[in-house]
Amino acid sequence: MHDDDVFRFTEEERELLAKTADALTAYSGKPVFAETGMAENGMEWAAFGIPLSPDEEADEETMHIQMGGEAANWLGSRGGVEEDPQAIYDCVFLWAIQISDEEGARFVKLDQEGEVSDVSDDLADLLPFGFTETELPDEDEDDADDDLIPPGVTLH
Repeated sequence: MHDDDVFRFTEEERELLAKTADALTAYSGKPVFAETGMAENGMEWAAFGIPLSPDEEADEETMHIQMGGEAANWLGSRGGVEEDPQAIYDCVFLWAIQISDEEGARFVKLDQEGEVSDVSDDLADLLPFGFTETELPDEDEDDADDDLIPPGVTLH
């Protein structure tokens, strides 16, 4: 990594953030947006939000952010919302993660109020879902399981 890259998400981290947005969409049944940007201090951040529908009014007690526009750096599939490079969305702010220069705290998580809620050197520790690579069983092992089912019996 170049020195400038230290304060930016790696490709693996970006992929993990994108998967998180897509998993939140599937889990909640609502589109969840994830967008990255640069803070004034030169450190990259990723924010997560749920877009309000055009007929939905903003709740004054809930923190809102605007996401999108021409310069948007989207992560994930945006919950299937049609891509419009000009569109700016009013979103309920879920949380954000920012790169940090603090030792032992490469990542800082901000809660729904924008307050620091957790820090970690491992991005996965701050995300609501665990994404681990699972090994698929060997084809030979799969065939061995088929031998345990008596002929003429089908599983439903």
